[in-house]
Amino acid sequence: MGDRPVTIRTLDPPLHEFLPHTEREQRELAEKLGKTYEEIKSKVDSLHEFNPMMGHRGCRLGVTYPEITRMQARAVFTATVEAKKSGINAFPEIMIPLVGDYRELMNQAEVVHQAADEIKKESETEFDYLVGTMIEVPRAALTADEIAKCADFFSFGTNDLTQMTLGLSRDDSGKFLPYYIGKEIFDSDPFVTIDKSVGMLVKAAVEKGRKVKPKLKVGICGEHGGDPATINFCESAGLDYVSCSPFRIPIAKISAAQAAIRKKVKKKSKERKK
Repeated sequence: MGDRPVTIRTLDPPLHEFLPHTEREQRELAEKLGKTYEEIKSKVDSLHEFNPMMGHRGCRLGVTYPEITRMQARAVFTATVEAKKSGINAFPEIMIPLVGDYRELMNQAEVVHQAADEIKKESETEFDYLVGTMIEVPRAALTADEIAKCADFFSFGTNDLTQMTLGLSRDDSGKFLPYYIGKEIFDSDPFVTIDKSVGMLVKAAVEKGRKVKPKLKVGICGEHGGDPATINFCESAGLDYVSCSPFRIPIAKISAAQAAIRKKVKKKSKERKK
């Protein structure tokens, strides 16, 4: 961890992914919780969703079950205190996903701040942290000026932002995307290289957010973060960082360096013309 911030995303997967689905698992959970099997099965069935990717997940889960947000935040801050006492200057960044309205972020940020205050008091230890959000819903990008008022940072979740903007499922579109690319309907796979429509939303959100907070830290996370063309776009759009899977870090570093050099060369060229 060192002195670098550690960004932690809360509540992102749908709740049903964590629930027991077999009868044996449900009976075991019922015994542990002192509930009947029928009660557990009924609860699991009630939480089933036909389209969980756009359903009860992210901040929506935290709004309806604030105790989950509180539990996760307390765990993060408890670890922060333990790290500090071990000589590690941990600096957590709590990222609230799937926000589409600033009031969702305000709701969840309040829970996080309360958890932080509790841990500080209980441990008698002070620590710094940030609360930001994932911009992965088109509405969030278009209302980024409102969201920026209560966000310490933005991180563009380009995987979901691409799905929601293009109306494509990353899990299912492989059946027809090769045809679209082969017939030049799409120039490239939008889940590999950021699509221009998604790029427009990113640029709009950066502009709107920084009008409210000029030093707002913004970046992207997702598979796009390791794509050279996308990294070049991120540099031109004024993003501060890209996040990608570990095996793509080497190419991401090279691409980021190349993008920075191109930006400097372009700037010097403009200055010479003046």
